[in-house]
Amino acid sequence: MSSEWNSKAKEEAGREQIRMSGDLGKDMQYLKEVLAAEQNFDVIYRVIHVGGREACMYLVDGFCKDDLMQKLLQEFMALTPDKMPKDAHEMSKQVVSYVEVDIEDKWNKIINSLLSGVFVLLVDGYEKALLIDSRTYPARGVEEPEKDKVLRGSKDGFVETLIYNTALIRRRIRSTDLRMEMMSAGESSKTDIVLAYMDSRVDHTFLEDIKRKIQNIKVDALTMNQESLAECLYRRTWFNPFPKFKYTERPDTAAAQVLEGNIVILVDNSPSAMIMPTTIFDVVEEADDYYFPPITGTYLRLTRTLIALLTYLLTPTYLLLATHPEWVPDSFSFILLKEAPNVPLIWQFLLLELAIDGLRLAAVNTPNMLSTPLSVMAALVLGEFSVNSGWFSSEVMLYMAFVAIANYTQANYELGYALKFMRILDLVLTQLFGLWGYVIGILIAVLSIALNRTVSHGSYIYPLIPFDWKLLKSRLIRRRLPGAKAPEGSSGQS
Repeated sequence: MSSEWNSKAKEEAGREQIRMSGDLGKDMQYLKEVLAAEQNFDVIYRVIHVGGREACMYLVDGFCKDDLMQKLLQEFMALTPDKMPKDAHEMSKQVVSYVEVDIEDKWNKIINSLLSGVFVLLVDGYEKALLIDSRTYPARGVEEPEKDKVLRGSKDGFVETLIYNTALIRRRIRSTDLRMEMMSAGESSKTDIVLAYMDSRVDHTFLEDIKRKIQNIKVDALTMNQESLAECLYRRTWFNPFPKFKYTERPDTAAAQVLEGNIVILVDNSPSAMIMPTTIFDVVEEADDYYFPPITGTYLRLTRTLIALLTYLLTPTYLLLATHPEWVPDSFSFILLKEAPNVPLIWQFLLLELAIDGLRLAAVNTPNMLSTPLSVMAALVLGEFSVNSGWFSSEVMLYMAFVAIANYTQANYELGYALKFMRILDLVLTQLFGLWGYVIGILIAVLSIALNRTVSHGSYIYPLIPFDWKLLKSRLIRRRLPGAKAPEGSSGQS
C-alpha cells in the first residue's frame, strides 16, 4: 500500500512539469486517460464550437450551477469567427461575462481545479485553459452550533463549506489588514486550508513556521480534517493531555482571536476553526464572558474555573478522607460512609468514570426518538438500582453525578478529558500512597500545565509565566472592552 501511494505521489509530482499542447485532440486524450472520464459518470465533457473553432468543456456534475452553465454556453456558441479572440488571455477579458475567471497551462493545476468543481474550457489552438470558478457545494445553513451555544450574542456558526466560513469572518472584520491565505495538503485529497490573520498583528516568524510545516506535510489525505492537520503540525510529546489548540464553531470567537494577533486555520469539510497559539487561559475563555457586562462576565469566568477545579479535586479528596476518617471534623462527619462498602471505593470511582463515558457515547449514537426513554432507564438502573443492589454507595453516586454534569460547564472537550485523566491518576495514587499520592497527583497535574508548551513554543501559562500583571488581570477579571467609553461631550451620567 505504501509503495502504491509513493508511486502515485511521484506521478502527481511529474504532472507539475507537463503543460498543455494547444492541440485539442491531444489535450482531450490526455484528460481522458488521467480522469478516466469513461468510467467516472460524474466527470462530464462536451465538445462544442466556439467562434469557428472546436472546444471542449469539462465539469464535475453536482459542483457547477446549471443555470450559469447554460448562460455561458449560449455566449460561447453565439461567438462568431470574426470576434474570436486570438488567445485565452483575451478571451477571458472580452468574452467570458463572469467574475472569477483564470487561465492556466499546467496540467496539475488544471486537474486540481476541475476536481474541486471549477468549470474548464479547452479551445483548439489555445495553449492555456480557461478556468471558470462557478462551483457550488452542498451546504447546510449557518445555524448556531450545538456545542458552542451562548446565552446572548450571534446565533450563526461555521459549516463544512470553506468559502462560507471565510465570508463569516470577513463580515466581522472589514479591514484591508486581514489576510486569507489559501494552501492545500494531502497528495490525494488536496484538502484546502485557509490561514486567517491580521498582517500587522501576527507573529510573522510563527506564521512562516506554520506555512513551512503545512507545505512539508507528506500524507495521502487529511482523513480526520483538523485533527490530522494538528497532529502533523505538532509532532512533539503526545502524552500531555492538555490541549495545544483551541477549536471553535463560532465565527465571532474566531474573528476576535484574529484581531488579537492569533492565527485561525480553516479546513475544508470541517465546521470549526483551529486557533493557535493557545494558552490555558485561552482554552477556558468563552464567548459568554464578553456578551455580558463586566461584572457578570467575571462571575461566569470565575465560576467556570472554580467548577473545573472541583471536578478534578472532588473525588480524590473524598477518597483520601474516606480512607482517613480521623481527619474529618465532627461537624462534617455526615460525608463519611454510613456502612462499609461491598466494593472498594477506588473501584467504584473507576467503574463510574468508565460508565459515564459509556453513557456519553451511547447518547451520541442513540436516535432522537429513543433518547428520552433510554435516559430514564439509564437513570433508574445506574441510580437507585445500583445503590440498592450494593454495587455503589449513594455518596459515590452523588459526587460522580456532580463531576459528570459539571464537566459540561467547559465547552472545550479536550480540556474536560485532560482533567478526567488527571483525576483518574490522582485517584489511583491516593489509593496506593495515601496523602503523599494525593499530593503527587496534584503536583503532576500542575506540572503538566506549567511545563506544557504552545505550538509557537511559548509558555502555556502566559501571562503567569513570564509574569505580566496587567495582562493577567484582564485574563482573570472581565474588564471593559477597548474603546467602550462615553462619547465626547457626554457627562457619562444618567
